[in-house]
Amino acid sequence: MQNRTRPSGTVVLSVIACLLACASESTAQSAWTVTVLHPSGTTNSQAHGVSGGQQAGDARVGGIEHASVWNGSAASWVDLHPPGAFRSYANGVSGGRQIGTAHPDFAHASLWSGSAGSRVDLHPAGVQDSYGYGISEGQQVGYTVSALGAAHAALWTGSAGSWIDLSPPTATQSYAYGVGGGQQVGNAYVGGLYRASLWSGSAASWVDLNPSGSTGSYAHSVSGGQQVGESNIGGVFHASLWSGSAASWVDLNPAGASQSYAYGVFGGQQVGHAHVGVADHAGLWSGTATSWVDLHAALPAKYAQSYAQSIWSDADFIYVAGYAFNNETRWDEALLWAKAVCRADLNGDGLVDFSDYLEFLNLYDAQDPRADFNMDGLVDFGDFLEFLNHYDAGC
Repeated sequence: MQNRTRPSGTVVLSVIACLLACASESTAQSAWTVTVLHPSGTTNSQAHGVSGGQQAGDARVGGIEHASVWNGSAASWVDLHPPGAFRSYANGVSGGRQIGTAHPDFAHASLWSGSAGSRVDLHPAGVQDSYGYGISEGQQVGYTVSALGAAHAALWTGSAGSWIDLSPPTATQSYAYGVGGGQQVGNAYVGGLYRASLWSGSAASWVDLNPSGSTGSYAHSVSGGQQVGESNIGGVFHASLWSGSAASWVDLNPAGASQSYAYGVFGGQQVGHAHVGVADHAGLWSGTATSWVDLHAALPAKYAQSYAQSIWSDADFIYVAGYAFNNETRWDEALLWAKAVCRADLNGDGLVDFSDYLEFLNLYDAQDPRADFNMDGLVDFGDFLEFLNHYDAGC
């Protein structure tokens, strides 16, 4: 991000005074809409990944799970199940490619490009099973299992031969579930605990994310230098956010929730679910426990429980992929939540108020790209004016 000459202190103070005088609270105008992705003729479906207008997951066909990809609607469903496999799953999507697992005999990590016939077998030589979970920027992650049952976190770049064993030397088991920005996340069993883990492309790069006081932790997704998962705090799992170290841990467990889990992160927002009352509710955070938004509230009453698995956004919309249990049909149904981006709601609390002004000033002082409201590649006074326009519009 470049920087032009910044406005003088007098100008900034004048703008702040204007903000103080004009500040009022308004509800962010956009609301969540929900698209049911459940394909006709199937008896269960779940969406686990979303990116670039596509969603990846699985649907049950004739009693067998089939890896699946959608383009925003139930009618767009594509069955990725390869011939000869007795079940298959897709867990992530990026750049028009899908990562998951097919079971022609043992489990084989698999990479698709939008059709069953496009499948690439990522199964490395010398292992019994392999599983694919995360994909981003040409990298894929998962884990392999030896004939003796030892799991090793794995990294690929598009072929079986590209396999890299990420398992730290001190770990007896390890798993990788998410990848982004050249980083990989998962967990490793070290010193009698499962520990949320971060890698940067090699076993030697392993970072232990397990927070102080936690008796076990797991990481599922990474994006923009943030990692999400859950940590066992006093025997209860709390949705967790990290920024590259155990010391950076943020407890995302919402007030009133008996437990919570985070599975996806993108653009400074996190998704997962919290147990509220007697049911699991899909939810979204913006970096703090108090920022939690209950996505279950957008669903019809027939859905008893819901789970958010992945998040992605472009300049116009935020998309969340997941699934909910339908009490009428008695099966899970893949879902896609969507909401127009409210750029002025910088703290993600669903309101446009003075706290967002303060957040903007913090971002401005830090020269954070999120303060580039006129999207010219610079953070300068023009962004103050553009922010005011968004505020006046309520988003």
